[in-house]
Amino acid sequence: MKKIQLFLFVLSFHAFNAQIDPIKFPTYTSVEDAKKAKEKIFSLSFREKGLFNVPPEITNFQEVFFLNFMGNNLEKMDEKIFSLKKLEYLYLNKNGIKYIPDNIAELTQLKEFFMNLNALTEVNPNLSKLQNLEVIHLDANNLSVFPEALIEIKNLKEINLQGNQISFIPENLDKIKELKYLNLSMNQINDLENVNFPKKLKYVELQENTIINLPKSLLKLKKLEFLNLSNNNIESLPSYIRQLENVESINLANNKLSLIPAEISSLKNLKTLILTGNPIDKKSIENLKSSMPQTQIYF
Repeated sequence: MKKIQLFLFVLSFHAFNAQIDPIKFPTYTSVEDAKKAKEKIFSLSFREKGLFNVPPEITNFQEVFFLNFMGNNLEKMDEKIFSLKKLEYLYLNKNGIKYIPDNIAELTQLKEFFMNLNALTEVNPNLSKLQNLEVIHLDANNLSVFPEALIEIKNLKEINLQGNQISFIPENLDKIKELKYLNLSMNQINDLENVNFPKKLKYVELQENTIINLPKSLLKLKKLEFLNLSNNNIESLPSYIRQLENVESINLANNKLSLIPAEISSLKNLKTLILTGNPIDKKSIENLKSSMPQTQIYF
């Protein structure tokens, strides 16, 4: 039930951002139609076809760069997929795939890889060889550790690991220098103290973990615009939260905050501050609202 809820209700920063010209690159939804086409085939979608296996005929379409098998009954990544060396966009979300084979290293042109809502318990280290990868969604699987392979992919801009059982985040997260969107919500994270966050991050989602203290590197992100820390165990905010000079939205709902540092009023770009479900007295909220007239405060 949890995975279905995630699929239906989670708002994603990305949500199929692949820009494909439907006239120049028409998408074919059956092998039969693709065979009849006179032009080269670049885009195939078998979304929600009830497939248990990958059609063997897809190997005939070597120019394909977009492939969608979302919402089927696949239990493995078939070797036929790896024959398509020009793949840039691969969507395998909402299947029953249990592992990523070594062959993943062969898809060197891959830019976007969606494997959310599957049954992964680990991520193949060979994923690190996909140095053109920019977007990866592995949310709603059964991962217990942050995939180390992702640390080695320098061009990654978006990582979604929501709804796994991850408790530890590697300190050298900042090796992913181009990362702008990070979703680690609905995991089992309680300690981020020594984690170094990439400086280009704009969107960070850490809601529904067990976080108590906020790391300095997170609250020093000059480009951060959106920060969700709701439903954690945060008891206090440090004064250096004022360094989030470009932040527009902060969600701190359902934590254990009794005081909000005065320095938060220096965040002139902050449009939304959510504090509902915290033990803060009404007078403090009134003072906060007076000092932050540009901010919509929810309590």
